[in-house]
Amino acid sequence: MSYAGDVTPQDAYAALAADEDAVLVDVRTTAEWSYVGLPDLSPIGKRVVCVEWQRFPDGAVNGDFVDQLQDAGLPDGAPLYFLCRSGVRSIAAAKAATEAGLGPAYNVLEGFEGPPDEHGHRAVSGWKNSELPWRQA
Repeated sequence: MSYAGDVTPQDAYAALAADEDAVLVDVRTTAEWSYVGLPDLSPIGKRVVCVEWQRFPDGAVNGDFVDQLQDAGLPDGAPLYFLCRSGVRSIAAAKAATEAGLGPAYNVLEGFEGPPDEHGHRAVSGWKNSELPWRQA
């Protein structure tokens, strides 16, 4: 594995609460942040760092991802927890961060919304469906 590993949304939240340097990085698009929602870390006195892995609306990989991540003012050696919609883009982001010498970098399994159910709705798992704090704009 070319990144630190995979964690559940619940384990990521617990790690963020336990380690003052740990950071949640949401790598979804601006549209997803605006219309679907964001994790809410205010109960633990933190904010989510938002850096697109793929740009909206064309879906191109963000060539400035690592630079934007470094510009976010992350503490040196801080554990980074990467979150996307379903846990796929966040793997690529965790790998890129690791290759850049950031982290340890973790992928949050199931992402913000989790996989679709038998009706095509994302309502079975992920951060949003695990009773973790989140907000919608």
